[in-house]
Amino acid sequence: MNIVHLSLFLFFISNYDWLAYGLNMNMRKERYIGLEEISKHKHNTLDYQPKSINQQLYASVLNNNDNKMIIVTGPAGTGKTLFACKRGIECLLSGESKRIVITRPLVAVEEEMGFLPGNIVKKMDPWTRPVFDIFLEYYSKNELEKMIYENVIEISPLAFMRGRTFKDTFIIADEMQNSSPNQMQMLTTRVGDGSRLVITGDLKQTDRTDANGLKDIVTKTNTYYRQNYNAHRLIHLVTLDNADVKRSKLVKQVIDIYDCKEISTAANTVSKTNRIGPIDFDALYRRDSSNSVYHASFNN
Repeated sequence: MNIVHLSLFLFFISNYDWLAYGLNMNMRKERYIGLEEISKHKHNTLDYQPKSINQQLYASVLNNNDNKMIIVTGPAGTGKTLFACKRGIECLLSGESKRIVITRPLVAVEEEMGFLPGNIVKKMDPWTRPVFDIFLEYYSKNELEKMIYENVIEISPLAFMRGRTFKDTFIIADEMQNSSPNQMQMLTTRVGDGSRLVITGDLKQTDRTDANGLKDIVTKTNTYYRQNYNAHRLIHLVTLDNADVKRSKLVKQVIDIYDCKEISTAANTVSKTNRIGPIDFDALYRRDSSNSVYHASFNN
């Protein structure tokens, strides 16, 4: 080995740590786009604007960072999840939140998750797909995957939230009509400093046969603020209804049809039971003559 080879060898050994660090950072850059580098997204913003008075109220409540917990209920197609995701992305980009956590209860399917291939993200995909469809309107698939890899966006089943504390986090709890009261209480006590929690759900579409966590917290919150009307409101309730369905005219009509189903059934029952048939006048006259109702009805 000549003096040149020896010098190169000694240089490499003495600078190994720096070379390894540079190589490692270059590899990390290839697989991860930091928040400050996410500029090549598909759109500058999620171009969704409120289309009803209730949606305007919902958006206003979301935009106020003093509202630490927002509980929004309403039928499908009213923008419950859409506006929550939109605000979550805005908070992430502005630095108001450092990460987004998406959770939802898995009713009657938790046993099936063990049979699904992949990690928890892949296992949760069938249930978080509606949320990710919204995120994919803003981020590319590659960006989203890298943000999930680095836990900038986290997907977690509701059962996995126990014992955790979330700081500087925007939490979206979707389809919470399928939670139990205990699960709801557990979730709402996970919110740490700098975090916000948006709870969405439809009280008319629940897979639970027992107590409903969403209904329970709505009732308890209303009761608390009625009894403590001077309390500083950190929790806000927003109710969306059929008039706020903007997904499509078809969805609006389908929801209206299902809402009037019970009325239609009741009307059919009444019409069958109260159907007017032939009147037996002889039987009426044979009744107790002291019954003034019958006398009055035939004397007029």
